[in-house]
Amino acid sequence: MRDALVAAAFQLFLERGYEQTTVDDIVTLAGVGRRSFFRYFPSKEDVVFPDHERCLADMTAFLSAGADADDPVQRVCDAARLVLRLYAENPTFSVQRYRLTKKVPGLRAYELSVVWRYERALAEYLRGRFAGRRDGTLQADVIAAAVVAAHNNALRSWLRSDGQGDATAAVDHALGYVRDTFGSPPGDTADEEREDVVVVVSRRGAPMWRVVQEIETTLGRD
Repeated sequence: MRDALVAAAFQLFLERGYEQTTVDDIVTLAGVGRRSFFRYFPSKEDVVFPDHERCLADMTAFLSAGADADDPVQRVCDAARLVLRLYAENPTFSVQRYRLTKKVPGLRAYELSVVWRYERALAEYLRGRFAGRRDGTLQADVIAAAVVAAHNNALRSWLRSDGQGDATAAVDHALGYVRDTFGSPPGDTADEEREDVVVVVSRRGAPMWRVVQEIETTLGRD
């Protein structure tokens, strides 16, 4: 029934236009009642983006299942690929939705809210991984925004081409740029260890071998 409602909605959107189509029109074509529509979709806008709630839940679960040893930037890049998979499963529908969204300001605003929820999920995961780091929250928010921007840049290029070409390769290339840029963000544990400063106080005129000995002692070397 859910698929039938989506199919009926898009048939009418293409024939009449989004604004000219009502929920009553959709349920009549689908052969169901209004209650059935609202059981699946809270609003007419939601029928245009029928799978994003599921995708967001899958993304959140994927991030939660990550191990501490995982590279956090790689993990969020992999999470973004779940969104690509959603679009690539049905290129014809995805292209139709892209064209429709471009024409209807209300749908563009709705889409932005959906994108923001994806970005927030990525940022929350990264904030947890970067907790305790200097500027950890800033790093998390910047990287999450970069992942979404790179993913959407490649995805929209593919949609503008009417779904031609290899969407996966395009998104992989874009996310690779993010991974190469932020894969070892400043402030990780290794960097902090390398930036340790050791101060040794020695008498003026002390021989160099004594200064070196004091430094080695401070560093815990034999």
